[in-house]
Amino acid sequence: MIQTLRRVVALPALILAALPGVALADPPAGFVEHVEQLRQRSGSPGIAIAIVEHGEPVLVRGWGVRETGKPAPVDADTLFQIGSSGKAFTVAALALLVDRGQLGWDDKVIDHMPWFRMYDPWVTNEMTVRDLLTHRSGLGLGQGDLLFVPRASLSREETVRRLRYMKPATSFRSAYAYDNILYTAAGQLIEEVTGKRWESFIVDELLRPAGMDRATATNESRLATANRAHPHARVSGVIRGDGPITALDEREVYISANAAPAGGLALSAEELARWLQIQLGHGALPEGGRLYSEAAAKEMWAPVTPMPLPAWPAPIDAARPSYNSYALGWTVEDYHGVRVIEHGGGVYGSITMVVLLPDQDVGFAIVVNSEESELRRGLMYELLDHYTGREPVDWYGRFDQFMNAMVAGGKAALEGAHGDAAPVGPSLSLDRYVGTYHDPWYGDVVVGRDGAGLTIDFTTTPDMAGRLEHYQYDSFVTRFSDTGIENAVVTFQLNDDGSVDRVKMRAESPIADFSYDYRDLDLRPVESE
Repeated sequence: MIQTLRRVVALPALILAALPGVALADPPAGFVEHVEQLRQRSGSPGIAIAIVEHGEPVLVRGWGVRETGKPAPVDADTLFQIGSSGKAFTVAALALLVDRGQLGWDDKVIDHMPWFRMYDPWVTNEMTVRDLLTHRSGLGLGQGDLLFVPRASLSREETVRRLRYMKPATSFRSAYAYDNILYTAAGQLIEEVTGKRWESFIVDELLRPAGMDRATATNESRLATANRAHPHARVSGVIRGDGPITALDEREVYISANAAPAGGLALSAEELARWLQIQLGHGALPEGGRLYSEAAAKEMWAPVTPMPLPAWPAPIDAARPSYNSYALGWTVEDYHGVRVIEHGGGVYGSITMVVLLPDQDVGFAIVVNSEESELRRGLMYELLDHYTGREPVDWYGRFDQFMNAMVAGGKAALEGAHGDAAPVGPSLSLDRYVGTYHDPWYGDVVVGRDGAGLTIDFTTTPDMAGRLEHYQYDSFVTRFSDTGIENAVVTFQLNDDGSVDRVKMRAESPIADFSYDYRDLDLRPVESE
């Protein structure tokens, strides 16, 4: 049932309001109606929001429907995939182990996982638990994500073992670059220390003790829950983000088990309200007792890795922070001088934003069952303005303008590139491109031949296969059978005798998600025996 919750506080509101430093503020006037207007304006099927003020939920409810074209409503109990907002939960699971004395934040990873290896032996020996969580390992942006994007056949352990083949983009601890694979390693570390898989540990020892009784950590358990939000996106146009919003096939769009510690949780707005209460309570449970220690809570929010400031254009540049850093599963920044701790999340067809204002003792979470980022960001900054006492701004309109311009620019660049492509090549007969090509960290990509032309199969990724369409010279473009997968430009680099020396790739779309890290592949022909 769609509902608004206003629970009884420990002290009457009038008493709290009279205490020094305490200011109670309800959500913005007309907020429930406003969210529905923006939901309809964006076209998103459904959205849910949780707001907590001074330890108490003041709004927990849903709007719209779980799946487009069907009547089942989104309510406070509807499960949403929260993507990378779940990284903070993996950190909290590690905090339980720190509190129990089973590991330390600055312990060497190899002391608990002796087989762990990075590309550089020195980095292997120096990598700490904290380093796994703070995006300063030297890996490039999203490096290794293709091992679980769009889906995976590898175990979590095998995925982590392939880190040893990933050449760093920068020196260790010298630069920020967001990654997912080291959170996968953090999940494997939990299993190495406890003997329990991450999925079991995080449900049995974190989520359920936290009072989150419906939250799931596996795709199977989420799909077995009737009251769940279905994923939606714009995938039928020239570029992702273009065209009408449609429901995605849940059998094809999901977080693979190997990457679940980086973003595989699903929670309801009701449970996200609990999470906000626990975070703002520094690990304390709302009804008394503790989930994790105050010392662990302090570590979670302590900035570690400086992040480059975003180069946001007008009209959204007014939201640009003056500082930005990554802590343990959280981004720490400011909004016009007010400290903000937040983390977004995005998986296929679902996006999330979790925001804490510790100094105002306020937190809110926004979950959407589509990829309409302007809805998530617009509401985020409207609420930030409200809770920091700023004049209201049409942030939805500003982000809508920005996103439309980005999609239009991506379409124009893509269409221009294809329109300008030289009608030359290929250099070789199609049969001479056929073969198995191997990358040390990804595995094999097989180029085949049939009566219609060349085919391609990314063998490490289930059902990631399709055709190769000639682009220009010795470059081809993938046309995957699963149209939700971002296509790649595949370039065969030749030796002087006309044999293929290597294959390089890049995402075809100029605005493709960084997790399609085709750019990091270095595929070499596998010699036939």
